[in-house]
Amino acid sequence: MSIVRRSNVFDPFSLDLWADPFEAFRSIVPAASGNSETAAFANARVDWKETPEAHVFKADLPGVKKEEVKVEVEDGNVLVVSGERSREKEDKNDKWHHVERSSGKFVRRFRLPENANVEEVKAGLENGVLTVIVPKVEVKKPEVKAIDISG
Repeated sequence: MSIVRRSNVFDPFSLDLWADPFEAFRSIVPAASGNSETAAFANARVDWKETPEAHVFKADLPGVKKEEVKVEVEDGNVLVVSGERSREKEDKNDKWHHVERSSGKFVRRFRLPENANVEEVKAGLENGVLTVIVPKVEVKKPEVKAIDISG
């Protein structure tokens, strides 16, 4: 069984508006993106689900230390997950036969909905999975007052 990931271009909360038609090719041949050092790691994969209590984000960040990841809220409603996976130190005597693991910087941004409580965001990194929990607050609906028309 395989999992098919699809992004919805009509999702108002996602800033990833256009899918990359060459994404599958770049994952097979990292050098195709122009910068082979960061090609495969540049777009960390993130899942976003909404529960009755919170918005939950999970990002796969294998090999990344807690100190190498930043979680921020910009402009009051944009969740930003960024960081960098350091390159392994190379010895001049080493002879590499195959390299698939990637290193480099990554950044993902998500526009949070109106019901996100950005003052209570929590994040944790365990077993290479970053979990960010953004609690929800009840959004007051505007009160509608009927006005009598005279005449």
